[in-house]
This record gives sequence, C-alpha cells and structure tokens, in this order.
Amino acid sequence: MRCGLVAMRRLFKAGLGIVMLGGLMAAGWYQLALRPLHPGAKTFHLAPGTTMRAFAERLQRRHVIDFADSFIALAELTGEGNALKTGVYRFPDPTTPLDILHRVVTGQVVEYPVTLVPGWTFHQVRQALAHAPHLADDIRGRTHRAVRAMLHMHSSLEGAFFPDTYYYTYGSPAVSVLARARRRLRAVLGTDWLGRARHLPVHTPQQALILASLIEKETAKDGERRKIAGVFVNRLRLGMQLETDPTVIFGLGTRYHGVLTVADLAFPSPYNTYIHYGLPPTPIGLCSARALYAALHPDKTHALYFVATGRGGHVFSDTLKEQDEAILKYEIDSTPPATVPKPRGARRLGQDHTH
Repeated sequence: MRCGLVAMRRLFKAGLGIVMLGGLMAAGWYQLALRPLHPGAKTFHLAPGTTMRAFAERLQRRHVIDFADSFIALAELTGEGNALKTGVYRFPDPTTPLDILHRVVTGQVVEYPVTLVPGWTFHQVRQALAHAPHLADDIRGRTHRAVRAMLHMHSSLEGAFFPDTYYYTYGSPAVSVLARARRRLRAVLGTDWLGRARHLPVHTPQQALILASLIEKETAKDGERRKIAGVFVNRLRLGMQLETDPTVIFGLGTRYHGVLTVADLAFPSPYNTYIHYGLPPTPIGLCSARALYAALHPDKTHALYFVATGRGGHVFSDTLKEQDEAILKYEIDSTPPATVPKPRGARRLGQDHTH
C-alpha cells in the first residue's frame, strides 16, 4: 500500500512538471510569436538577396522587435527560415512577430495605386504613369510605335486602355499597368460587342470604341450617354457629318486654347468631324464602361442634334429648326463675326466635357 502511495506521488509530480513545462513552453511561444508589437508607420524594402537574419536585425534596429535571434528562431520553428520574399512591406499596428513572418514569406508587399481617368488621352496616361511613385517608367521617351510593340499592339494607343485604378508593387514596369488596362478593355468591350443592339452602323469593336470615346467626351451624365449615342447613330445612318466639338479639339492638340473658333472648326485635321464624314480615325480618349455600353446600346430616338445648356446637360432636337431655337435659347455660340457662317452640327460650339 505504501509503495502504491509513493508511486502515485511520483506520477503526480511528473504530471505537474509536464503541465508546468507546457505552461512555460506556451509562455515562450507567446513571447516568440504572438506578443503584440507596435511598429508604427515603418516601411521595409527587402532587396533581392536579403537574408532572414539581415531582415531580423533591421527589425531589431528599428525597434519593431526586441531580439533578432528570437525572430530567427521563430522562422526556424515554422520551417520558413529561407523563404523570405523581396519587396516593400508595411506592417499593421498592432501586429505580432508571427504576422510579420507570415507577410514576408507569403509576399504580402505594399501595393501602390495609379488611376487612369475616363476621357484621358494617351498623353495624359503617360503623364500619370511617369508621376506614379515607385513605378519604373519603361515607356519614357519611347515613340507610340515602340510602345505598341512592347504591348504587341497594332492599333492606336488612343483609347486603348480601360480607365480604372490599378495597383502595382515597387519597381513594377509601367508597361505592365498598360497591359492590364488593355486586357481589361478588351474584356469589357468584347462582352458588350457580343450583346450589342442589331443593325448598328458600326461594324467592328474598334469602331464601337471610337464612337464610345465621342460619347465619353460629350457628357458625364449617366442619363444622357445613350441619348447622345442615339443621335450619333442616326447621323451615321443618314450619312451626315457628326460635327462634334471634342474631335476638333483633339485634332487641334496644343493649338486649342480653351475656346473653339470658326477657324478651328475649319482646321484640316483628320479628326475634324465638321469637314469629314463618318467616325474619326481613332478613339479620342479613354472610355468608361458606361460609354462603351451606350455606344452599343443607343436609345431609339429621332433626334439628330443636341446642344449644351450650360448647366451640365443637353437639349435634344429632331429638326434643324428646333436646334436653332435651342441654340438661341441657351446662347451656346461663341461670338465669331456675324458674317462668318456658323456650323449647324450636333453641338454648335459647345464646351468639351473633361473628366
């Protein structure tokens, strides 16, 4: 009986020791992996070839962790000692050593945004990419032809990219953003093209893109895009000139100084829809999804004209007489000499809508 009690006491002490050891191990694991850290707004750029030790020592020097050796031990315990991914990292506050380790071994690097805006020309796109932080501007100084070759494109760069906010990592090439924006546009346009209205006077997706770019520049109002598309479609069907100011402005380039003149409307640009019939040769800006949809799903209307009201909208007219009355009512015309004939087009010297 005495021997049994002794054995029970020994077992109890052993069990207590195991429990205490487990508690100590748990406390050690907590200190090693799960203790809350407060790194603040600190960014770490891990260049190629950075070792886990070098990274841990940087964490210690910048007072994110207390001991580099403990962080390295954690990496070894988790089997991630040699799995560091290069890039730029910013850790949340608070965080833990385990979370920091998880981020750097799974490559959860900082991503930077760049936004391409509806209506932008490719020149404006280039400027945005050139000023995007930490984006490698590999298209700087290259001709349009060279950039098209980089993107394996044969069509114009104008309007060839979908406007949106794109995220990239440190040192990414600008052409990679363009490639993603190009793929996005093709996907959106492809879907709309397959579901397009029947009997449209546009026969290819590129023509639809050109038409959408005119709509994009004419209005920023959701309720007007399909109405304006309907006017343009009617004029194309009847063989009328589109006579839309944004194409003239695009063709003028740096010659445009904010107000269109009668002389501007006669400028011999291939984009001048006051002197040429049909669509211009390329898009004149980036197209939103709504403009693309409107181009391929125009309103059924008898309107052949529209004029800006000066309050952000337009008035639509079926006849030239109605259009002339609307122009007089809203006083849209500039003041060229009275002896100079004024065009009677879709907008009659309206103002270009920039976005």
